[in-house]
Amino acid sequence: MEDLTPRKEDLDPIEIASRDEIAALQLQRMQWSLRHAYENVPHYKASFDAAGVHPDDLTSLADLAKFPFTVKTDLRDNYPFGMFAVPRDQVARVHASSGTTGQPTVVGYTAGDLDVWASVVARSLRASGLRAGDLLHNAYGYGLFTGGLGIHLGADKLGLTTVPISGGMTQRQVRLIEDFGAKGITVTPSYALSILDEYAAQGLDPRRSPLQVGIFGAEPWTNAMRREIEEAFDMHAVDIYGLSEVMGPGVANECVETKDGLHIWEDHFYPEVIDPETGAVLPDGELGELVFTSLTKEAFPIIRYRTRDLTRLMPGTARSMRRMEKVTGRSDDMIILRGVNVFPTQIEEQLMTVQALAPHFQLELNRVGHKDEMRVKVETLPDTVELGDQAGQELAGKVKQVVGVTVRVDVSAPGGVARSQGKAVRIVDNRPKE
Repeated sequence: MEDLTPRKEDLDPIEIASRDEIAALQLQRMQWSLRHAYENVPHYKASFDAAGVHPDDLTSLADLAKFPFTVKTDLRDNYPFGMFAVPRDQVARVHASSGTTGQPTVVGYTAGDLDVWASVVARSLRASGLRAGDLLHNAYGYGLFTGGLGIHLGADKLGLTTVPISGGMTQRQVRLIEDFGAKGITVTPSYALSILDEYAAQGLDPRRSPLQVGIFGAEPWTNAMRREIEEAFDMHAVDIYGLSEVMGPGVANECVETKDGLHIWEDHFYPEVIDPETGAVLPDGELGELVFTSLTKEAFPIIRYRTRDLTRLMPGTARSMRRMEKVTGRSDDMIILRGVNVFPTQIEEQLMTVQALAPHFQLELNRVGHKDEMRVKVETLPDTVELGDQAGQELAGKVKQVVGVTVRVDVSAPGGVARSQGKAVRIVDNRPKE
């Protein structure tokens, strides 16, 4: 793999500023953001007043802990535009969640917000190793989902040549990567595996593809998955983080030269990690739930938003801004199986160690009698079909030994596990609703 480390002179000065400079900027911007939310969003005025706090109470960054959290139901309760802090005619764009599990969450952006979003995504793409003039194959979904259009904003800002292919039509994905000579690809890690399968189906060697870096996000993925993708494509694989409630993609990104966690762009997004049960702020280095406060958003300020993503905060390395550990689970994706906490990424880590199995998997939860059972659906590689039963037993043994639960492993032929063209559906819960 080539060295794609960005040149120091290309970085934004704040990326390598002192911690004192960063903290001073954060305090100034946080005071503005709290006042902006309080004065212009009825929900925030009501929640601050109920908690007995006022924006003037913030005299240090630590004072943020006095303010109430925002959760997804707050956004749904104020559907569609109740959380906006500017008049509707000043909103330049609206994005929204799918709403498949309830009322959609709606977010808005002023023209200024879009410029900030473009800047942080451009910073993320540059940190990943891309430079002006490089060709980016953008396979994130376009539309109400923030992924495709958010990446496109930043690619334009950085001066990339963007192929806005979105998801789906995997045969064409491979053809255009090859024909156009894409240096970078932005895509969910699960769909990257589908593209890898298509390379094999077309008899092409992915290691000879023009791709030099893959920028993966929108779902948790492990370092084992990183190694699998990097080896298969002979390219760098870096993690990008974001969520629509905070901005979209570009809240944090790994630096290609270190790949040691995602640097949070702290001049625009202030992170905390809390105990998911008590809400207490945890010191840097401790595992907990990630919380974000926006520092510069105009249309849709967000104050202490509970992301449900589990991570820890760490000091900066390649940049001065703090890093967050790779997210490998969400508090609301945790499966409690017979008293044991299980995350899909724990199954993925063990799957990656069984050489006869492909990296595709899905977890199915069922209730048999009074007991919950987990079925792990996996598939063999094309040349290891005859080893399926043995490989399934091996995986079940490793899950039992490392994760601590007994699972049933169903091994199918290649292609037997449902594929994703966006975010992977890792868990199918067939248990009766309580």
